[in-house]
Amino acid sequence: MIKIRSFVWTLLAIGLMLVAAGCSPVRVVKTEAADNFRLAQYQTFNFYEMEASGNALAAYRQQMTFIQEEMTRALEQRGLRQVDQDPDLRINLGVVVQEEVQTRETNLLTDPPTYFGQRRYTWRSEEVEVGRYNEGTLSVDLVNNSRNELVWQGIAEAVVPKNAATLRERITKGVQKLVKRIP
Repeated sequence: MIKIRSFVWTLLAIGLMLVAAGCSPVRVVKTEAADNFRLAQYQTFNFYEMEASGNALAAYRQQMTFIQEEMTRALEQRGLRQVDQDPDLRINLGVVVQEEVQTRETNLLTDPPTYFGQRRYTWRSEEVEVGRYNEGTLSVDLVNNSRNELVWQGIAEAVVPKNAATLRERITKGVQKLVKRIP
């Protein structure tokens, strides 16, 4: 009897860990590599210059710098080194932040009918706004510098938290997940 209980608790613990892993706030949406691409074929890298007109990047300059730092750290752990002149790989980073609207569908239990007088009521199901949040998408393109050819692309998405510390943690996890997927 005791062995069965401990077995059940072990299964429950494993199940909870799998659920927690599946509920990660960062989702890798897409990765695609060119035929025969392996990161081990390259030794050096650098980033493309960020281009934006006006003050488009001013509000996000600090986050973009942090993304580059995390990308550098992750690629150096994979054996590459960053150089200023003639790198083997060029990295193009793209970031899009969009405001999204969270909705829910009304139901009769939580949203009672509307009274119109004379004993007339009406009710219909509809979508109602319950909140707004920002969703960020990070795209990473690895380009063979000598051939100017895209050799790998990865895209990750996550809700952008308002807390700066949580945002940095989310950026770190997102970059790690993407770099881990590079063959």
